[in-house]
Amino acid sequence: MDAALRAGAIIRPRRGWLASPAADPLLLEAARHGVILTCRTQAGRLGLWVHDASGLPHVAVGTNASSRRGLRAKVHWSTPPVPRHPDALVDPVENVLAHIAECEPFEQALATWESALNRSLVTIEELRRLPWRPTARRILATAVPFSDAGLETYIRERLRWLRVPVRAQIWIAGHRVDALIGSRLILQIDGAHHVGAQRSEDIRHDAVLKLRGYHVIRISYSQMMFEWHMVQDLVMRAVAQGLHEA
Repeated sequence: MDAALRAGAIIRPRRGWLASPAADPLLLEAARHGVILTCRTQAGRLGLWVHDASGLPHVAVGTNASSRRGLRAKVHWSTPPVPRHPDALVDPVENVLAHIAECEPFEQALATWESALNRSLVTIEELRRLPWRPTARRILATAVPFSDAGLETYIRERLRWLRVPVRAQIWIAGHRVDALIGSRLILQIDGAHHVGAQRSEDIRHDAVLKLRGYHVIRISYSQMMFEWHMVQDLVMRAVAQGLHEA
């Protein structure tokens, strides 16, 4: 090992640790400072929906934390529901969700929780047996395991006040629709991939839906995220006209 260190084949982030020079830079920094990757940083590494993964990494302080001098990160101090091994560099998903609940706005945190449930990284039954803080308990009481992407969570929560059933990812006429409001109003969200052949198929599917008596509102990702007031107004007016009913 000493020879490998001298040759640069491996590096020593700090005493007691050896690593490949090609190791994940985030893990190297965690080992160097004795911290644990958590919250939205680790959620992104797990492939979970995260509203915004940019900015400083989010870390928790480990029991073997060394000097944090030079560490540029958002540090979480609260006690996690699942105990951490002293040498852990990443938090288990339950601890990630606990920090997400305290760190992110409710809607965004809920989307990350539902992403973890949808990917079967946790189950509702397992989560219910853990000692959560009040904010996390509120999220758990609302979360469902069926939302594939955060936008579906946003739609359901943002339209809950209408007291009209909202179902995500329903199969109609051979394709999934993003949201079915009531029994006849469909909300479709176009991402950057809705071009070319995909766009042509979307147009064909919209025509089939209309022939079957559905009303389709198609919006862009940007409108969903940054012009929700406009989207909500369209949905409100459609519901007022009874377009959501059979």
